[in-house]
Amino acid sequence: SPAVVSVAPPATTAERITQHLYFVHPKAKPGLLVELLAKNPEMRHTLVFTRTKHGANRLVGQLEKAGIAAAAIHGNKSQNARDRAMGAFRTGQLRLLVAPAIAARGIDVDGLSHVVNYDLPNVPETYVHRIGRTGRAGAEGIAISFCTDAERPYLASIEPLIRVQLARRGDIAAP
Repeated sequence: SPAVVSVAPPATTAERITQHLYFVHPKAKPGLLVELLAKNPEMRHTLVFTRTKHGANRLVGQLEKAGIAAAAIHGNKSQNARDRAMGAFRTGQLRLLVAPAIAARGIDVDGLSHVVNYDLPNVPETYVHRIGRTGRAGAEGIAISFCTDAERPYLASIEPLIRVQLARRGDIAAP
């Protein structure tokens, strides 16, 4: 009585995650994120990934100037600050959590509706881990990625790995 056990290859993305890509000028990234959040109220529980801790802090400041409540979570924050941010995010009091790439594997939040790759990762497997924060346990999720000209080589590594061409949504020029 042989049993058949099958697992997905390690670098596949969940089938229930819809993936979108915007080609964007680096200076247009904050405005595009603000616009997407304003036009899409369904982005109710969104995790945004940046490349660095400094980038996460800078983005939170830009979002707050635009009237969008957000918090950064990373190793330079105190444990109390990280706990408060995660608690507010998990309970829905905070719509947006911003984290650098290093935090991608450590964040596990139920019901995450969207993941935004504000900075496209330079390691293709990191893309898989990031977007895997959404679309869990049979739920659907949406992953949105921003790609600058400098990040196009990263995209060229990601798409063959995941065996999917990300749905192009447009080119956003400098503000």
